[in-house]
Amino acid sequence: MALTGCETSLSRFPGQENAAGDSKIPSVIYYRRDGTVHSVGAEAAAPGMDLVAEDEDLVFVEWFKLHLRPSTLDSGEIRRSELPPLPEGKAVLDVFADFMRYLLSCTERYISETHANGASLWASVKDHIDFILSHPNGWEGLQQGKMRQAAVMAGLVPDTADGHGRIHFVTEGEASLHFCIRGGLASDVIVDGKNVMIVDAGGGTVDISSYSFVSTGPLSVEEIAPADCIMQGSTRINVRAERFLKEHLKESAYGNEEDIKAMLDYFDKSTKLIFKDGNEKSYVKFGSMGCNDPRVKIRRGQLMLSGVEMESFYKPSLDAIVDTIQGQRQKASKPVSTVFLVGGFAASPWLFGNLQCTLQSLGLSLFRPDSHTNKAVAEGGVSSYLEQFVSTRVIKTTYGIEFSRDYNKRDATHLARRSAKIVRPSGRVVIPGAFSAILTKV
Repeated sequence: MALTGCETSLSRFPGQENAAGDSKIPSVIYYRRDGTVHSVGAEAAAPGMDLVAEDEDLVFVEWFKLHLRPSTLDSGEIRRSELPPLPEGKAVLDVFADFMRYLLSCTERYISETHANGASLWASVKDHIDFILSHPNGWEGLQQGKMRQAAVMAGLVPDTADGHGRIHFVTEGEASLHFCIRGGLASDVIVDGKNVMIVDAGGGTVDISSYSFVSTGPLSVEEIAPADCIMQGSTRINVRAERFLKEHLKESAYGNEEDIKAMLDYFDKSTKLIFKDGNEKSYVKFGSMGCNDPRVKIRRGQLMLSGVEMESFYKPSLDAIVDTIQGQRQKASKPVSTVFLVGGFAASPWLFGNLQCTLQSLGLSLFRPDSHTNKAVAEGGVSSYLEQFVSTRVIKTTYGIEFSRDYNKRDATHLARRSAKIVRPSGRVVIPGAFSAILTKV
């Protein structure tokens, strides 16, 4: 979010009072049965919320952003039909709007509480705010249009030409590039003619983009390959872990839905975050000290996972990332030798270590920031609006218009479509449905 006259980054949201500096919240919402919002983000993920949800019959929504993705991003890993359903009576834009509305209210509260004259500051800018909405590399104009519509529904801007003009979009790859530049990570490679690749590994997607530093004074950057987006973010680790647990524990007393849910919660918040070596065992806590089943390696309320089992959750994502990096490297118009890894998934010791080792064997050097990598898109998005380093982008789709071409009886393709020919009032004979390219993809 860019505010007139200043740049600010939220360092906490409601429910994160003890986690200052963690400026990102999970994209989850609890709805009441009447469709009203009960809690969002960190508040919806707070300890004990599962009990509250059970008592109040709340509906939990997650991964809702993926409902908006283009069908071209459907894959063997995750299909639209496999996504958690939206609440009854709620379309994906309704959920987007509810989430955006919450973010706006949190922003107002944060500014009002952290500035001496916060309330008056907010009142002076609230009707002139420019909003920068980031999205995965694979999203296109249709998805941007729907996000703009959700922003209007959320009350971020009015449904006018001026209001629509205050909504701006940036790909997560480009935002991450700005984050690396602003954070100093790219200082050693910001020289004329140097090329870099950005791997933004998030929760749902991994976005991969390649850029060339055309000039350093002033700084000018060009995209040198079509950006890629794959559905191999950190949530896929959880999905594979869940599949494994259901199969592994199907004959155990602890293979019930409640225990598996408790295991997955601990896995996501602890086990997954510290796993770094396939030679080490990992543990998932659940239940009490009295929970034991040696047949499935459960002892004193802890499930033991071997390094091989843990790596089976991660390896498909690693392989897909490496394949995409190699593919983009081949498509790039200039050679790339440096890769920056950012995003929440970048904090995984196993992913970083194994990706670094694999890329090194391919002649690529991998680096990642030592700061909050989950803030890369948020902070880089604001930087992209204020500084706009990227001057040239590579389109992935050919754009053009439909028109009618003069009929040529000597053209075999025209003869094959002669039944469709039209005689204009002027006597001109044409074949409709021709395509004229305005911008052609590389």
